Amino acid sequence: MIYEFPAPEAPIRQGDIFLSIPRIDLNLSNLPVISGDEAVSDDWLRVAAASDPVTALVAMRPVWAIVITQDCDTVRVDDIALCEIDHFDVVEPSGKGAKYPTKTMSLITKHALLNLKWFYLPPDPDVGFTHKMAVDFHSVLRVSRTYLEQNIAQLRRARLNQIATEHFRERLSEYYRRYPYDEWYPLDKAEFEEYRRNKPEPIEPFPWQK
Repeated sequence: MIYEFPAPEAPIRQGDIFLSIPRIDLNLSNLPVISGDEAVSDDWLRVAAASDPVTALVAMRPVWAIVITQDCDTVRVDDIALCEIDHFDVVEPSGKGAKYPTKTMSLITKHALLNLKWFYLPPDPDVGFTHKMAVDFHSVLRVSRTYLEQNIAQLRRARLNQIATEHFRERLSEYYRRYPYDEWYPLDKAEFEEYRRNKPEPIEPFPWQK
C-alpha cells in the first residue's frame, strides 16, 4: 500500500509510524498529587502556585502515532512531536457504518478535502493496521527522541512512502494554517436566510444581514 519499512538504523523522519506511544490523560481540576506517603487530589492552579516541582499520579495508555516533527529537527531536538492514530470511524464519525466501496471512496477522497483534521491510513497487516485508520491532528503527543532512537526496532512499524509523505506534509500544514472565519459574512439578507435555514445550530447574522 502506501507504506515503507525502514531499517532500524534509518533515522527518524516525518511520517514514521510508531506503536505504544504513551498518551497521558489527566484531570487538572482533580490532580492526584503525592504528599508524603499518600496521594491528595488538588487543583493544578494551586499546585502550580507553589512554584515547586511536584509528583503526581497520571493515567497513561499506549497508542499508535505518527511523527510530525520536520526531518531537519528529528535528528537533534530533545522531544519528537507525534499525532495520535486511531480507527478511522473514531476520528471521522461519518465513517461509522461505511462498509461499501462507494461510501468509503467518497469519504476518503471528497470528505478529506472538506475536513482538515485527519489524514487517512489504509489497512495493512504488515504495519499492524487491521482496520481503516486515520491520523488525528487534534491529538499531539511528545516523546523523548533519545528513547525512540534506543527502542526504534521495537516501536517503529512503518513509514509513509514518498507520495503519501508529500500529501501528509501538505495536509499537516493546511491544518495549522487554517484561517477561522464565519463563511456566511459576504451573503446578503436573502442569501443568509437561506443559509441559516439549512443549519441545525442557531447562527447570528451580521448587521448588514438583518
